[in-house]
Amino acid sequence: MRPLLIVMVKEPRPGRVKTRLGRQIGMVPAAWWFRHQCRALLRQVVDPRWQVALAVAPDAEGAASRVWPGQIPRLPQGRGDLGARMGRLLQGAGPGAPVVIVGADIPGLRRRHIAAAFRRLGAADAVIGPAPDGGYWLIGLRHLPPPGLFAGVRWSTADARADTLATLRGLRIAEADTLADVDEAADLPRPAGRR
Repeated sequence: MRPLLIVMVKEPRPGRVKTRLGRQIGMVPAAWWFRHQCRALLRQVVDPRWQVALAVAPDAEGAASRVWPGQIPRLPQGRGDLGARMGRLLQGAGPGAPVVIVGADIPGLRRRHIAAAFRRLGAADAVIGPAPDGGYWLIGLRHLPPPGLFAGVRWSTADARADTLATLRGLRIAEADTLADVDEAADLPRPAGRR
């Protein structure tokens, strides 16, 4: 079985996606940015070496959406916090091939980062991709998730990565490259030559 890459996306509706960014630049520009960022990211990560699936939210709207490429399978994220949703996705992938989950708001993400994460899973039980803010942009497992994965993680804080690593205690953990996600206006990529 080929490895599985799951990209988590939300329907890009103003006020429902990238709301922290939207409070700074406006909800319509934030939704527009996310929609175009997702398209660019999918062009970067689709690769014959692994399967790609979209974890969509909201479930019904995302499953029927025309925003996302029709040839990429869609999985419902379901209810709950980020940990509950990612835990279900990892569990639902079943035993067999390794699974990696990424967000769609990572402008620097390229195929080489995904390939490296899957390579690192060859010698580890889990892989995590640190973000500069204390969170992470990627999590992957070689086997089914351990009990209690993501329990007590303080999401959207500088402690998210450390809390997640604590739930992986006892597993061999590899680290992927450090990449930044976009939560606020200061995180947006700058055009070349501009500060």
